[in-house]
Amino acid sequence: MTDISKRSIVKMVALTAVAAAALVGCGKKEEAPKAEAPAAAKAEPLKIAFAYVGPVGDGGWTFAHDNGRKEVEKAFGDKVVTTFVEKVPESADAERVIRDMVGQGNKLIFGTTFGYMEPMLKVAADSKDVKFEHATGYKTADNMRTYDSRTYEGAYMAGVIAGKMTKTNTLGVVASIAIPEVVRNINSFTMGAQSVNPKVKTKVVWVNEWFNPPKETEAATSLINGGADVLMQNTDSSAVLQTAEKLGKRAFGWDSDMTAYGPKAHLGSAVINWGPYYVKAVGEALEGKWSTGQSWWGVKEGAIDMVNVAADVPEDTKKKIDEIKAGLKDGSFTIWKGPIKDQAGKEVLAKDAVADDKFLGGVMFYVKGVEGKIPGK
Repeated sequence: MTDISKRSIVKMVALTAVAAAALVGCGKKEEAPKAEAPAAAKAEPLKIAFAYVGPVGDGGWTFAHDNGRKEVEKAFGDKVVTTFVEKVPESADAERVIRDMVGQGNKLIFGTTFGYMEPMLKVAADSKDVKFEHATGYKTADNMRTYDSRTYEGAYMAGVIAGKMTKTNTLGVVASIAIPEVVRNINSFTMGAQSVNPKVKTKVVWVNEWFNPPKETEAATSLINGGADVLMQNTDSSAVLQTAEKLGKRAFGWDSDMTAYGPKAHLGSAVINWGPYYVKAVGEALEGKWSTGQSWWGVKEGAIDMVNVAADVPEDTKKKIDEIKAGLKDGSFTIWKGPIKDQAGKEVLAKDAVADDKFLGGVMFYVKGVEGKIPGK
C-alpha cells in the first residue's frame, strides 16, 4: 500500500471519529444547574435592657441584679442581647432613660428599683409592643408586671444570728427609704433577734437614699456610738460592714455576699439571687408565653439565702438557721405569725393569725422593740 493510500485511510478514520463524537454530543441532554435552597433566616436576638439605680460595683443591690443579667446571657446565649444603664436616679430622668431604651429597639426592659414605677407605667402606655418588668412595685399594666424578693426572710435570719451574738442587746439598722419594704425588713430583723433573745432592742438611722456610702458610714458610726454592737442595713453599699470592721463591731452583708469587705466583722450575708426569676421571665418572652402579673419570690424559690455564716456563730444557731430555711421552703414555718404588737403595744396581728401578702405590703409601723419613728409618720 502506498503512503498516499495509508494517509487516506488514516484521514478517513479520523473523520469518522469526529463525526461520531458530534452525533453523541447532539444527542446529549444538558442538565440545568440545581438551585440551592435558600438558607433559613436566623431569628433576631431578643434585645433586653436593665435600668439600675446604683453602680454595678456597689457590692450589693445593683451588683446582685447584674449577676442576674449575666445568668440570662449564660442561659440563652446568642438568642439575647443585654445592655444596662447604671446610676439612673428615681426621678423624671428615669423616664428619659427608659424611653431611650425603647428607642434602641429593646423589647424587654427591667427597672430595678421602687422609684421607677410611675416612669415605667408612662413609657409602657406608649410602647405596647415592649414588655416591662418593675422590681418591688405594685402597679401593673397589660405590658408591665412586677417582681420582688422576700428580703424580710433574709432579715429575719440575720436577726436570729444577731440576737445570739450581741453583747449589749442593742442592734442597729441603717435604713434607706421609708417604704413598706424597708420597714418590714427592720421589723423582721428585730423579730428574728427577739425569737432567741427577748431583751433585744433595735435602733434605726435613716439616710433617705439607697446608695450613699458616706451617709451610710456616718449612720453606722452613730449607731455604734449609741451602743449597737451588731448592725444590719437596707442600703446598697458595703459601707456599713466596713464601718463595723473598722470599729471592732459585727455586721451583715446585704443583697450580695459581702464577706470580703469586712471578714472580721462579717456574721453572714442575706443575699438575693435574681437569676432564677430573670431566666424565667426571658424564657417566657422568647417563647411567647409572657403575661402581666406579680411575683414575690423567697427562700422557697431560691431567691433568698443566708450565706457564709461566721465560724464563731454557735452551732445551735447555725442549726436554727438551717431549720428556718427548711421551714420556709416547705411552708411549715411562717415569720409573720401572731401575736405581733407594734411599738406602742397595740396588737397588729392576732394570735396564730398569719399575715398575707396584702398585709405585708402595707407594713408601715414598727414592732415592739424598735425605737424611734418612721420618717413621715
